[in-house]
Amino acid sequence: MSGYESEPFVVEREVRAVIVPAGTEVTLQPGQSGYITQALGGSFTVYIDGNLLRISGEDAAAIGREVVKPPELPPNATEEDVRALAWEQMRTCYDPEIPINIVDLGLIYGCEVEVNEDGTRNVVVSLTLTAPGCGMGEILVDDVRDKIERIPTVREARVELTFDPPWNPSMMSEAARLQTGMF
Repeated sequence: MSGYESEPFVVEREVRAVIVPAGTEVTLQPGQSGYITQALGGSFTVYIDGNLLRISGEDAAAIGREVVKPPELPPNATEEDVRALAWEQMRTCYDPEIPINIVDLGLIYGCEVEVNEDGTRNVVVSLTLTAPGCGMGEILVDDVRDKIERIPTVREARVELTFDPPWNPSMMSEAARLQTGMF
């Protein structure tokens, strides 16, 4: 799964983390220790003091890990190149409780690229959740927005949360269904 599973770490500097699945933001302090339970898509799910927390990949150095490199586009990239890279970026977004990316989970209903007059682009994504009351909804929305806005030439990513149609396990990729035992 990941090279970090159950690997111990010590917080090296103050760092923002989010409690899973509540979505509450906390600040971890230097010297706190715990275990990395999942390191997928550039973010880390860690276990500290009886809580699961999510730490962003850009804060990896705070727990002694390598920061994820930003995405790159070829010169003279087309809207299709941007759209393909947006899908790639979304494949690095994981529900902190499920070790499957949100694309394979079937949570992305659409991804469109709009060109602005100045040549920059906006990306509009339609996203759902496995359950409407999921406390991680805003965290996933922010993760998708952040990772798409890192793409060169993207001015804005609008991530719209929808529950129509409601998600169900048949929307998962075949690989995801096999991985979770839902075939």
